[in-house]
Amino acid sequence: MATDMPGTLASPAPANGNGKHSETTGTLALTVGAIGVVYGDIGTSPLYAFREAVLAAINGNGPITTSVVLGVLSLIIWSLLITVTLKYVIFLIRADNNGEGGTLALMALAMRGAAGRFAGFIVLLGIIAAALFYGNAVITPALSVLSAVEGLEIAAPHLDAYVIPLSVVILLGLFLVQSRGTARVAVFFGPVMVLWFLVLAVAGVVHLVQNPVVLYALNPLYGVQFLFTHGLIGLVTLGAVFLSVTGAEALYADLGHFGRKPIQMAWGALVLPALALNYLGQGALVLGDMEAADGPFFLMFPDWLQLPMVVLATAATVIASQAVITGAYSLSRQAVQLGLLPRLEIRHTSESQFGQIYVPRVNAFLLVSVLLVTGLFRSSGALAGAYGIAVTGTMVVTTLLAFIVVWRVWRWNLITAVFVVVPLLLLDSAFLAANLLKILHGGWFPLLAGGALMVLMLTWRRGSRILFEKTRRLEVPLADLVHSLEKHPPPRIAGTAIFLTGDPDSTPTALLHSLKHFKVLHEKNVIMTVKTVDTPRAPEEDRVTVRPFSDSFIRITVKYGFMETPNLPKALAIARKEGFSFDIMSTTFFLSRRSLKASEAVAMPLWQDKLFILLARNADDASSYFRLPTNRVVEIGTQVIV
Repeated sequence: MATDMPGTLASPAPANGNGKHSETTGTLALTVGAIGVVYGDIGTSPLYAFREAVLAAINGNGPITTSVVLGVLSLIIWSLLITVTLKYVIFLIRADNNGEGGTLALMALAMRGAAGRFAGFIVLLGIIAAALFYGNAVITPALSVLSAVEGLEIAAPHLDAYVIPLSVVILLGLFLVQSRGTARVAVFFGPVMVLWFLVLAVAGVVHLVQNPVVLYALNPLYGVQFLFTHGLIGLVTLGAVFLSVTGAEALYADLGHFGRKPIQMAWGALVLPALALNYLGQGALVLGDMEAADGPFFLMFPDWLQLPMVVLATAATVIASQAVITGAYSLSRQAVQLGLLPRLEIRHTSESQFGQIYVPRVNAFLLVSVLLVTGLFRSSGALAGAYGIAVTGTMVVTTLLAFIVVWRVWRWNLITAVFVVVPLLLLDSAFLAANLLKILHGGWFPLLAGGALMVLMLTWRRGSRILFEKTRRLEVPLADLVHSLEKHPPPRIAGTAIFLTGDPDSTPTALLHSLKHFKVLHEKNVIMTVKTVDTPRAPEEDRVTVRPFSDSFIRITVKYGFMETPNLPKALAIARKEGFSFDIMSTTFFLSRRSLKASEAVAMPLWQDKLFILLARNADDASSYFRLPTNRVVEIGTQVIV
């Protein structure tokens, strides 16, 4: 599933006097970085994908025949070629939103061509994909780390009792270091994963040479024949085969951090060949020794090399886990900006890289959930059944959004859009149907987790809309208030008052209560509105708009993209250049703090109403979220029945 890991590398070197050499060096650095971050998840799939597919094909206890091995290998190879190469590397990577990728970026892009109920359907798709991603972000670290540490059962069987405790220790350490940022360790991601893929390729070639008959698997007919001759078992096997392409969404999600060319180069030059060779090598090993099917990856290596491979595999899985964890932070920030989640505390862990963020509550949620599923499932084989549904569900949503984009935004002919996208949607749907067969074998977990998160997002979005509409009905139009104040001017005090509001045409509640209780008005009064645009980042030239409303009132609109974190003091510095003069030491920010009370006479059921109130109470403080100086903030409380 999509794993946004922003800011792990610097931008490509700009063209200068060094010409092509500088450009080539920058592209190469980004390509290595993409190998480490973008392909960490899919790069660790050989640890378990072929094993699970073969075991599914023989239904756990049947004979492993040549036709079974070739059929499974053919399905894996062609899944990599069609789902990853054709869909993502060639087609979907071009559906960027101002250079950014990912499901929510695609949702925002699709919204540009939407209207009426169609727009609501697009938002629902985005919510489904985001909810499923969190389920994926929980399963990926547990599955990846467990699959690597389980190599001890082969390399050092006497240590098999320590697999779960050691996995828990690694996962604990992984989440506890998140607050320190990933910039320092990220520079090692690329080289380690390059080594990993080279080892995959070499190990595959060694066994491929010994049993080259597996090359027949390059013929797609072997995979098709397997599916049509094995009935339900074929569909179950297809669900296990899908494990080989999990992580494909990452190359689209990280588009803005590495660029199209480095991601495509990394896939074509190293990742795809290494994966294909390793899977073929595992197949060759199993054909020579049927008992190797229980752990073909580590058995590809001689005894003396198995323990070092456990260490290298653990490092690779930690990298893959790191990418998806950081992706959860990035997705959470986007969800907050798009109004799908309440405000969350977002910490920036790097002064130079904007994308390096840490979200404490998301980190705590992931840590508890990952440890829970590790203790609940206790093996990578059991977790594999839970993994596919979250990823396939996200892929189906991504393809549906892509169809809307190519039809409504790119203005493709409807027939052309159907001809290009529908075959990809049918393939994704086949994978989803195959994985739905695993509901009773772990697949219930991502559905349960995703469903719970969908309820949270839908509740927050719906409750926020109801609260906004109710507040707007209670507020006085700003023009009416200004006209009244001009007729009956209250006493003035020196300084500037800035009132934050979501509706610039209505009088902020804090302003009304300030006049009611203090009966004074500042010399300068600013009605400030923060808006989120449907692009990843708002252009700096459009960041701040200053519009005088009267002699005493000014309206300022600040725009941010859905991948940005608001910083109002910086925005005011831009406003100063636009002609708005103020002294920060004589400026006061007025915020409205609403005390929400549940009521049965609302549009939402009472339980959902109470859930919305709970989310609102636990939202991050507005002054912290907008980076306001705490000694210049005044909060005025009001009680609202929702």
